[in-house]
Amino acid sequence: MRVISPSFEIINPPDGQEVLRHLELCGRVCYKSEGGIGEGSAERLVRHMLSRGHESPIEHFSVSVRIISDRGVSHEWVRHRIASYSQESTRYCNYSQAKFGNELTFIKPYFADEGAPLYEAWADAMREAEKAYFDMLNKGAKPEDARSVLPNSLKTEFICTMNLREWRHFFALRCAEAAHPAMREISIPLREEFRKLIPVVFEEE
Repeated sequence: MRVISPSFEIINPPDGQEVLRHLELCGRVCYKSEGGIGEGSAERLVRHMLSRGHESPIEHFSVSVRIISDRGVSHEWVRHRIASYSQESTRYCNYSQAKFGNELTFIKPYFADEGAPLYEAWADAMREAEKAYFDMLNKGAKPEDARSVLPNSLKTEFICTMNLREWRHFFALRCAEAAHPAMREISIPLREEFRKLIPVVFEEE
C-alpha cells in the first residue's frame, strides 16, 4: 500500500500573449474590427469582452491538465461535461502487476494528519480494501470484478481538456467555499497557475 498527495500538471502550458492574440482575432470577427489589432489591443479587447459577459470567443482556446486525485474527486470533476476526459481504468488496470508496484496507491486524506487516530483508522480501512482486492484476484476474479471493493480514496489519474470559458466556470464552482475540501485542494492551486499563464482571463475567477 502506498499513500501519495494529490497533484496536477498543465501538459500544454500556453503562452499567455499568444493566447490573447488568438482570442482577440476570434472576438474581432464578431465586430468586424480586425483593423483595430495593434500594440496592446489584445489585452484590452479580451478584458472588455469579459467585462460585458461576451465569453463565447474564449471558447476557441483549450488547455489540458493531468490530474492525480482520489476517485471521489474524479467523480465530481467529470460532471463538467463541456470537456474531454481520458481516465485510468480500474476495469483494465490490474494493480497486482509490477508496473503498479504490486500494490494499491491511495490519496492522502485531507482531514487527518499521519499518525493521528483518525488517519490510522483510514489507513486500516485502505489496507483491508487492498487485501480484499488481491484476495479476489488470487481467487480468479478479473480486475473489472475485483474493483468492486475499491474505495473512493484509491488514486486515479486522468487528463481533462476544457476551453477557457469552461475552465472559468469550473474554477467558479470548485474553488468556492461550498466546494468539497478535497476538490479545493487541487482546484485552488490550479487556478493560481492559470492566473499566472493568462491573467486577463482568470484574474477575477
